[in-house]
Amino acid sequence: MKQPGWIGITFSGMDHQGDLRRAALELGIPDDEISRFSRHLRLAIGLSGGGDGSPVGHIGGLPRLPVGMKWPSTGGIPLPLLLSVDCGALPRVEGLDLPADGTLLFFVHQEMDSGTPRADPGQYARVVYVPDGTETAVAEPPDSACAGGRIDVCAELRADLPLWLEEGDEEEDWHEFWEDLEWDDMSPFQQQLARYIERELPHLDELRSLAHGLWSSGAYLVIGGYADDEATVGSIAANTLAEGEWLSCPDEDTLRLASEWIPLANESRVYGEYYTKFMIRHDDLAAARWDKALTVTISEAP
Repeated sequence: MKQPGWIGITFSGMDHQGDLRRAALELGIPDDEISRFSRHLRLAIGLSGGGDGSPVGHIGGLPRLPVGMKWPSTGGIPLPLLLSVDCGALPRVEGLDLPADGTLLFFVHQEMDSGTPRADPGQYARVVYVPDGTETAVAEPPDSACAGGRIDVCAELRADLPLWLEEGDEEEDWHEFWEDLEWDDMSPFQQQLARYIERELPHLDELRSLAHGLWSSGAYLVIGGYADDEATVGSIAANTLAEGEWLSCPDEDTLRLASEWIPLANESRVYGEYYTKFMIRHDDLAAARWDKALTVTISEAP
Protein backbone atom coordinates (compact mmCIF):
# COMPACT_ATOMS: atom_id res chain seq x y z
CA MET A 1 0.00 0.00 0.00
CA LYS A 2 1.27 3.46 -0.85
CA GLN A 3 1.81 5.49 2.30
CA PRO A 4 0.71 9.13 2.62
CA GLY A 5 3.52 11.46 1.54
CA TRP A 6 4.13 12.90 5.01
CA ILE A 7 4.72 9.47 6.59
CA GLY A 8 8.27 8.15 6.86
CA ILE A 9 10.33 10.37 9.22
CA THR A 10 11.52 8.76 12.44
CA PHE A 11 11.01 10.90 15.53
CA SER A 12 11.67 8.26 18.22
CA GLY A 13 14.22 8.64 21.00
CA MET A 14 17.91 7.92 20.40
CA ASP A 15 18.29 4.51 22.09
CA HIS A 16 14.74 4.26 23.34
CA GLN A 17 13.44 2.75 20.11
CA GLY A 18 15.26 -0.46 21.04
CA ASP A 19 13.32 -0.68 24.32
CA LEU A 20 10.03 -0.49 22.45
CA ARG A 21 11.17 -2.95 19.79
CA ARG A 22 12.30 -5.58 22.32
CA ALA A 23 9.06 -5.32 24.29
CA ALA A 24 6.96 -5.53 21.13
CA LEU A 25 8.89 -8.50 19.74
CA GLU A 26 8.27 -10.36 23.00
CA LEU A 27 4.54 -9.94 22.31
CA GLY A 28 4.97 -11.47 18.86
CA ILE A 29 4.45 -8.23 16.92
CA PRO A 30 6.26 -8.35 13.54
CA ASP A 31 9.43 -6.28 13.28
CA ASP A 32 8.29 -4.40 10.15
CA GLU A 33 5.09 -3.31 11.88
CA ILE A 34 7.11 -2.03 14.85
CA SER A 35 9.19 0.03 12.41
CA ARG A 36 6.08 1.50 10.79
CA PHE A 37 4.67 2.45 14.20
CA SER A 38 7.98 4.00 15.28
CA ARG A 39 7.92 6.35 12.29
CA HIS A 40 4.95 8.11 13.88
CA LEU A 41 6.19 8.03 17.47
CA ARG A 42 7.78 11.15 18.94
CA LEU A 43 9.34 11.20 22.35
CA ALA A 44 8.72 14.46 24.16
CA ILE A 45 10.01 15.96 27.41
CA GLY A 46 7.42 16.49 30.13
CA LEU A 47 8.08 19.16 32.74
CA SER A 48 6.43 18.66 36.13
CA GLY A 49 6.69 20.33 39.51
CA GLY A 50 7.36 18.30 42.62
CA GLY A 51 9.29 15.50 40.91
CA ASP A 52 12.05 13.41 42.45
CA GLY A 53 14.77 14.45 40.01
CA SER A 54 16.91 17.56 39.83
CA PRO A 55 15.15 20.69 38.56
CA VAL A 56 15.75 21.51 34.89
CA GLY A 57 14.04 24.88 34.94
CA HIS A 58 11.07 26.74 36.30
CA ILE A 59 7.62 27.97 35.32
CA GLY A 60 7.08 31.62 36.19
CA GLY A 61 9.48 33.35 38.54
CA LEU A 62 12.28 35.66 37.40
CA PRO A 63 14.60 35.01 34.45
CA ARG A 64 18.37 35.34 34.32
CA LEU A 65 19.00 37.69 31.39
CA PRO A 66 22.32 38.73 29.85
CA VAL A 67 23.75 41.71 31.68
CA GLY A 68 22.48 44.87 29.99
CA MET A 69 19.54 43.18 28.26
CA LYS A 70 16.14 44.74 28.87
CA TRP A 71 13.13 42.69 29.82
CA PRO A 72 11.39 41.63 26.55
CA SER A 73 8.43 43.83 25.74
CA THR A 74 6.16 44.87 22.90
CA GLY A 75 4.98 48.43 22.41
CA GLY A 76 6.31 49.28 25.85
CA ILE A 77 4.28 46.46 27.42
CA PRO A 78 6.49 43.88 29.20
CA LEU A 79 5.95 40.22 28.32
CA PRO A 80 5.46 37.87 31.29
CA LEU A 81 7.82 34.92 31.69
CA LEU A 82 6.16 31.54 31.06
CA LEU A 83 9.15 29.18 31.30
CA SER A 84 12.91 29.06 31.80
CA VAL A 85 14.64 25.76 30.96
CA ASP A 86 18.28 24.60 31.16
CA CYS A 87 18.87 22.81 27.84
CA GLY A 88 21.96 21.01 29.15
CA ALA A 89 19.90 19.34 31.90
CA LEU A 90 17.23 17.97 29.56
CA PRO A 91 17.24 14.37 28.29
CA ARG A 92 18.38 14.12 24.68
CA VAL A 93 15.72 13.12 22.16
CA GLU A 94 16.38 12.42 18.49
CA GLY A 95 14.40 14.68 16.19
CA LEU A 96 14.22 17.39 18.86
CA ASP A 97 17.19 19.58 17.99
CA LEU A 98 17.43 21.64 21.14
CA PRO A 99 20.74 23.31 22.01
CA ALA A 100 23.13 21.06 23.93
CA ASP A 101 23.52 23.70 26.64
CA GLY A 102 22.42 27.21 27.53
CA THR A 103 19.01 28.45 28.67
CA LEU A 104 15.78 28.93 26.75
CA LEU A 105 13.38 31.56 28.05
CA PHE A 106 9.75 31.82 26.89
CA PHE A 107 7.89 35.10 27.29
CA VAL A 108 4.27 35.71 26.25
CA HIS A 109 1.50 38.20 26.91
CA GLN A 110 -1.31 35.68 26.71
CA GLU A 111 -4.26 38.06 26.65
CA MET A 112 -2.86 40.06 23.73
CA ASP A 113 -1.59 36.98 21.89
CA SER A 114 -4.93 35.17 22.09
CA GLY A 115 -6.76 38.04 20.44
CA THR A 116 -4.52 38.14 17.35
CA PRO A 117 -4.66 34.89 15.33
CA ARG A 118 -2.36 36.33 12.64
CA ALA A 119 0.14 37.88 15.05
CA ASP A 120 3.64 38.10 13.62
CA PRO A 121 6.33 35.97 15.27
CA GLY A 122 7.60 37.84 18.31
CA GLN A 123 4.76 40.36 18.34
CA TYR A 124 3.33 39.33 21.71
CA ALA A 125 5.75 36.53 22.58
CA ARG A 126 9.50 36.02 22.56
CA VAL A 127 11.91 33.10 22.75
CA VAL A 128 15.28 34.14 24.18
CA TYR A 129 18.31 31.84 24.09
CA VAL A 130 21.15 32.55 26.53
CA PRO A 131 24.32 30.57 25.67
CA ASP A 132 26.43 29.04 28.43
CA GLY A 133 29.19 31.38 29.54
CA THR A 134 27.08 34.51 29.11
CA GLU A 135 27.28 36.91 32.02
CA THR A 136 23.74 37.07 33.41
CA ALA A 137 21.83 38.60 36.28
CA VAL A 138 18.38 38.00 37.74
CA ALA A 139 16.16 40.51 35.97
CA GLU A 140 13.93 42.78 37.98
CA PRO A 141 10.39 42.76 36.57
CA PRO A 142 9.21 46.11 35.20
CA ASP A 143 5.72 45.14 36.35
CA SER A 144 4.66 42.70 39.07
CA ALA A 145 2.40 40.92 36.57
CA CYS A 146 5.48 39.83 34.58
CA ALA A 147 6.60 37.33 37.17
CA GLY A 148 4.16 34.82 38.57
CA GLY A 149 4.92 32.40 41.34
CA ARG A 150 7.93 30.21 40.58
CA ILE A 151 7.48 26.43 40.20
CA ASP A 152 10.66 24.40 39.76
CA VAL A 153 10.18 21.55 37.26
CA CYS A 154 11.82 18.17 36.64
CA ALA A 155 11.95 16.36 33.30
CA GLU A 156 10.67 12.96 32.20
CA LEU A 157 10.08 11.39 28.80
CA ARG A 158 6.65 11.08 27.27
CA ALA A 159 5.42 9.13 24.22
CA ASP A 160 3.40 11.19 21.74
CA LEU A 161 1.49 10.05 18.68
CA PRO A 162 -0.48 12.09 16.15
CA LEU A 163 -4.15 12.39 17.06
CA TRP A 164 -5.25 10.14 14.22
CA LEU A 165 -3.34 7.28 15.90
CA GLU A 166 -4.32 8.12 19.46
CA GLU A 167 -7.23 6.76 21.46
CA GLY A 168 -9.35 8.69 23.90
CA ASP A 169 -12.32 10.95 24.37
CA GLU A 170 -10.85 14.12 22.89
CA GLU A 171 -13.17 15.73 20.38
CA GLU A 172 -10.26 15.95 17.92
CA ASP A 173 -9.67 12.20 18.21
CA TRP A 174 -10.00 11.60 14.49
CA HIS A 175 -9.47 7.84 14.56
CA GLU A 176 -12.29 7.25 17.06
CA PHE A 177 -14.52 9.64 15.12
CA TRP A 178 -14.03 7.66 11.91
CA GLU A 179 -15.16 4.47 13.63
CA ASP A 180 -18.62 6.03 13.94
CA LEU A 181 -18.72 6.89 10.22
CA GLU A 182 -20.08 4.76 7.44
CA TRP A 183 -17.38 4.03 4.86
CA ASP A 184 -19.18 6.03 2.17
CA ASP A 185 -19.32 9.07 4.48
CA MET A 186 -15.52 9.22 4.80
CA SER A 187 -13.41 11.43 2.58
CA PRO A 188 -10.98 9.61 0.26
CA PHE A 189 -8.09 10.58 2.54
CA GLN A 190 -9.89 9.35 5.64
CA GLN A 191 -10.44 6.06 3.85
CA GLN A 192 -6.74 5.93 2.97
CA LEU A 193 -5.72 6.39 6.59
CA ALA A 194 -8.27 3.85 7.79
CA ARG A 195 -6.87 1.28 5.32
CA TYR A 196 -3.33 2.11 6.43
CA ILE A 197 -4.20 1.50 10.09
CA GLU A 198 -6.08 -1.72 9.35
CA ARG A 199 -3.50 -3.24 7.01
CA GLU A 200 -0.19 -1.85 8.23
CA LEU A 201 -0.79 -1.45 11.99
CA PRO A 202 -3.02 -4.37 13.04
CA HIS A 203 -1.37 -4.35 16.51
CA LEU A 204 -1.84 -0.61 17.02
CA ASP A 205 -3.56 -1.01 20.41
CA GLU A 206 -0.69 -3.11 21.79
CA LEU A 207 2.03 -0.84 20.39
CA ARG A 208 0.28 2.27 21.68
CA SER A 209 -0.05 0.73 25.16
CA LEU A 210 3.61 -0.28 25.16
CA ALA A 211 4.79 3.21 24.19
CA HIS A 212 2.64 4.97 26.76
CA GLY A 213 3.67 2.41 29.39
CA LEU A 214 7.37 3.03 28.75
CA TRP A 215 7.07 6.84 28.64
CA SER A 216 3.96 7.88 30.50
CA SER A 217 4.47 11.46 31.66
CA GLY A 218 1.25 13.35 32.25
CA ALA A 219 3.12 16.65 32.57
CA TYR A 220 1.29 19.94 32.31
CA LEU A 221 4.02 21.49 30.15
CA VAL A 222 5.78 19.56 27.36
CA ILE A 223 8.71 20.20 25.02
CA GLY A 224 8.47 18.33 21.72
CA GLY A 225 5.92 15.73 20.64
CA TYR A 226 2.83 16.77 18.71
CA ALA A 227 0.41 19.67 18.90
CA ASP A 228 -1.93 18.75 16.05
CA ASP A 229 -5.29 19.68 17.52
CA GLU A 230 -7.58 21.70 15.29
CA ALA A 231 -7.04 25.01 17.12
CA THR A 232 -3.25 24.79 16.90
CA VAL A 233 -3.08 23.66 13.26
CA GLY A 234 -5.67 26.28 12.34
CA SER A 235 -3.61 29.03 13.97
CA ILE A 236 -0.44 27.88 12.22
CA ALA A 237 -2.32 27.87 8.93
CA ALA A 238 -3.61 31.39 9.60
CA ASN A 239 -0.03 32.58 10.05
CA THR A 240 1.55 30.66 7.18
CA LEU A 241 -1.07 30.47 4.43
CA ALA A 242 -2.15 33.29 2.19
CA GLU A 243 -5.24 35.24 3.20
CA GLY A 244 -8.32 33.29 2.18
CA GLU A 245 -6.61 29.88 2.05
CA TRP A 246 -7.92 27.25 4.44
CA LEU A 247 -7.43 23.63 5.45
CA SER A 248 -10.10 21.07 6.16
CA CYS A 249 -9.38 18.74 9.05
CA PRO A 250 -8.24 16.04 8.75
CA ASP A 251 -6.87 16.05 5.19
CA GLU A 252 -3.42 15.35 3.81
CA ASP A 253 -2.34 19.01 3.77
CA THR A 254 -3.45 19.44 7.39
CA LEU A 255 -1.48 16.44 8.62
CA ARG A 256 1.55 17.45 6.60
CA LEU A 257 1.44 20.94 8.13
CA ALA A 258 1.14 19.44 11.62
CA SER A 259 4.14 17.17 11.00
CA GLU A 260 6.35 20.08 9.87
CA TRP A 261 5.99 21.89 13.21
CA ILE A 262 6.98 20.82 16.70
CA PRO A 263 6.13 22.33 20.09
CA LEU A 264 8.99 24.16 21.75
CA ALA A 265 6.82 24.60 24.82
CA ASN A 266 3.32 23.14 24.92
CA GLU A 267 1.19 24.32 27.82
CA SER A 268 -1.74 21.96 28.45
CA ARG A 269 -5.31 23.08 28.82
CA VAL A 270 -5.81 23.98 32.46
CA TYR A 271 -8.26 25.82 34.64
CA GLY A 272 -6.57 29.13 33.94
CA GLU A 273 -7.94 31.66 31.51
CA TYR A 274 -5.28 31.06 28.82
CA TYR A 275 -2.82 28.41 27.68
CA THR A 276 -0.05 28.82 25.11
CA LYS A 277 1.88 26.63 22.67
CA PHE A 278 5.21 27.83 21.23
CA MET A 279 5.57 26.15 17.81
CA ILE A 280 8.55 26.03 15.44
CA ARG A 281 9.43 24.24 12.20
CA HIS A 282 11.95 21.44 12.49
CA ASP A 283 14.48 23.20 10.22
CA ASP A 284 14.17 26.49 12.14
CA LEU A 285 14.75 24.65 15.42
CA ALA A 286 17.83 22.90 14.03
CA ALA A 287 19.19 26.27 12.85
CA ALA A 288 18.32 27.99 16.17
CA ARG A 289 16.12 30.56 14.41
CA TRP A 290 14.19 31.44 17.56
CA ASP A 291 12.59 34.48 15.91
CA LYS A 292 10.66 32.10 13.64
CA ALA A 293 8.71 30.53 16.51
CA LEU A 294 4.94 31.08 16.46
CA THR A 295 2.65 31.10 19.46
CA VAL A 296 -0.87 29.75 19.70
CA THR A 297 -2.65 31.12 22.77
CA ILE A 298 -6.14 29.85 23.43
CA SER A 299 -8.59 31.53 25.77
CA GLU A 300 -10.67 29.38 28.12
CA ALA A 301 -12.59 32.38 29.42
CA PRO A 302 -16.32 31.68 29.90
